[in-house]
Amino acid sequence: MSALLDIEGVQPEIPVTPVQGQRVFIETYGCQMNVSDTELMLGILQDAGYASAQRPEDADVVVLNTCAIREHAEERVRGRLGQLRALKYRRPDLIMGVSGCMAKHVSESLMKDAPYVDLVVGPDSYRKLPDLIAEARGDAALDVRLDRGEFYAGVDPIRKASSNAYITIMRGCDKFCTFCIVPYVRGRERSVPAREIVRQARAAADAGFREVTLLGQTVNSYRDGACDFADLLAMVACVDGIYRIRFTSPHPSDFSEKVIETMAREKKICRFIHLPVQSGSNRVLKAMQRSYTVDDYLGLVDDLRAAMPDLCLSTDIIAGFPGETQSDFEATLSLMAQVRYDSAFMFKYSARKGTVAFREMPDTVSEEEKGRRLEAVIAQQNCISEKINATYVGRTLEVLVQGDARKGEGLAAGKSDGFKTVVFPREGVADHALVQVEIARTTLRTLFGRRVPCAG
Repeated sequence: MSALLDIEGVQPEIPVTPVQGQRVFIETYGCQMNVSDTELMLGILQDAGYASAQRPEDADVVVLNTCAIREHAEERVRGRLGQLRALKYRRPDLIMGVSGCMAKHVSESLMKDAPYVDLVVGPDSYRKLPDLIAEARGDAALDVRLDRGEFYAGVDPIRKASSNAYITIMRGCDKFCTFCIVPYVRGRERSVPAREIVRQARAAADAGFREVTLLGQTVNSYRDGACDFADLLAMVACVDGIYRIRFTSPHPSDFSEKVIETMAREKKICRFIHLPVQSGSNRVLKAMQRSYTVDDYLGLVDDLRAAMPDLCLSTDIIAGFPGETQSDFEATLSLMAQVRYDSAFMFKYSARKGTVAFREMPDTVSEEEKGRRLEAVIAQQNCISEKINATYVGRTLEVLVQGDARKGEGLAAGKSDGFKTVVFPREGVADHALVQVEIARTTLRTLFGRRVPCAG
């Protein structure tokens, strides 16, 4: 039997300090994984007797749950800590904490640079939060040790009312892309036992969530010893009350024929994939240690679209990676034109301390040139996105209502199966309902339409 299956359901016995009337506020930075971790921490703290505060001013404990993927994210957190320092000085008994990837990445310097921080906790130490908070009331508390045996099995996250529930199915990463800090701050890859994931999906359905998003750094490399990613998708698709299944982010090298066949067969699995490419140059991909070639990637896109002709794709692109030449950059533009992504997350390269690229690859592209290349990437993608969206005029899409539209009185907004943002007159439609919307006009990022009656 797999060691992963052996530990299923086993809970470490950690003493919990009783809490009376204490409130916690957690502010989240970064990706969906961090949102999921915040929900996890809230579940742990609620079990220990804490209540949630809506503002840091109302809390006895304030935690910033952080991201370390890009330097800008760390700068934002340090700036926010500076803002909260005044609150700490007015209330010396307030516990100020930092959790997540940044906590692991800069744990040694964080308390030195920000002595008003009482608590630093890494991604594998959240079960210990109640006792770490108690410890921090006497002296600074720090625990950023990585634990390959921690899956947070049995913990029920506290989720805000929404149409979508995040479920972390694996933690850590084994890819070690040369630009990426994740394996160093989240540890090595390990998969949450499938029965625990199905339990969480059922709990989400019982709580009224219509959609689940399965999360992992390389989500499609999931293996718990008995189930692979395709098996897991099929198991979650059998959960009554869940109407849509999404996942992010897959790695191009880990898409099997079995996964593609499962996606095409199971109608609950959304026809949307975020498929990071990073570069359209084989030379740059090799330097990034991405483990696939441009031909491999394009072949995968062809296979996915052959199985699911209505598939929508998004991606990640880095401009100005060390050693990227003009011809390498033009190869990226060429790949974008060939694939025609619905959308993309686009960045200029920023070295992250602790990565292979930081240690071994001099930054050969000037900031000015990086900016120029990024602008060209954005301009090309915007043009593609606008043209793709325009093809939806006259089509009717099923939309899962998320809430009020950001602009416009009496308008609702939701997501299509292909992850398009759709805005339409609310006209009494409840949040989290599934409705049919005929698209009348489009912009770069939004489709606008009107409700139509469901057939039959």
